[in-house]
Amino acid sequence: MGPNMVVDLLSIEANDAQHDAVLDYYGRRLATCSSDKTIKIFEVEGESHRLVETLKGHEGAVWCVAWAHPKYGNILASSSYDGKVFIWREQNSQWQKIYEVALHSASVNLVAWAPHEAGCLLACASSDGNVSVLEFKDNAWSHQVFQACGSGVNSVSWAPAVVPGQITSASGNVAGTARRFVTGGSDCQVKIWEYSPETNSYNNIQILPGHTDWVRDVAWSPTVLSKSYIASASQDKTVRIWTTSDPNLREWKSTVLNVEAVAWRVSWSPSGNVLAVSTGDNRVSLWKERLSGGWECVKTMEE
Repeated sequence: MGPNMVVDLLSIEANDAQHDAVLDYYGRRLATCSSDKTIKIFEVEGESHRLVETLKGHEGAVWCVAWAHPKYGNILASSSYDGKVFIWREQNSQWQKIYEVALHSASVNLVAWAPHEAGCLLACASSDGNVSVLEFKDNAWSHQVFQACGSGVNSVSWAPAVVPGQITSASGNVAGTARRFVTGGSDCQVKIWEYSPETNSYNNIQILPGHTDWVRDVAWSPTVLSKSYIASASQDKTVRIWTTSDPNLREWKSTVLNVEAVAWRVSWSPSGNVLAVSTGDNRVSLWKERLSGGWECVKTMEE
């Protein structure tokens, strides 16, 4: 998730009604959202935080908030049980809703911004089985909607814009940036999607099977090393870590991490080498890949 670290994994969820808490790119602002239909913006200084704004407008519990990259301004997206996605912007210390999206017929469970190199893109995962992708370009919003999982999409996470093994020019520039993301659904499947400029559509290029219950969360590691990493969290009390060295993302291997309760959230560190796992027993565990292979739990925290 890059600098937008999900700090709710580390104890902000003490209040059951609070669903998400995310720091902005610079770590100076914290956005939280909850069942009371509001979003709160805090200024963060050292160990203290101060409430500066409460954003209202959603008609149901707000499940997720996500900061855009600062190159696009002070932009926050929110998604709710009411089936809507709002885009908020701060200008001159004033927050206002600048765009409202009502493309879904059921709860929008998660929203995620693409890496900024790929453009100003927001993916939205909904219980209606669809994913919508919003794009801000040439001073206007456009959108695409497609079915990703008939029984409901719980999560979505973008790949780095540069894929391991992709060719870079002598100047260090990448020969084209890819638009790819992974979804987790109530069909127990993890699916990888890729944008095709030729057809102007997102196509399912790979299904990663193995989970035996709902996939609650997915997270694509932000690092561009020799391998791609995806983590998936499931109600089957496992987390799977999927790896590939294939630049076409067709051949994946998976490692199963057994946890003691339903796995709710997974989040990579900005450097991509540590995975935080949040489970239903109010624990957060940190996992690291061994040099010799395999993954080990290096720390467990209880609320």
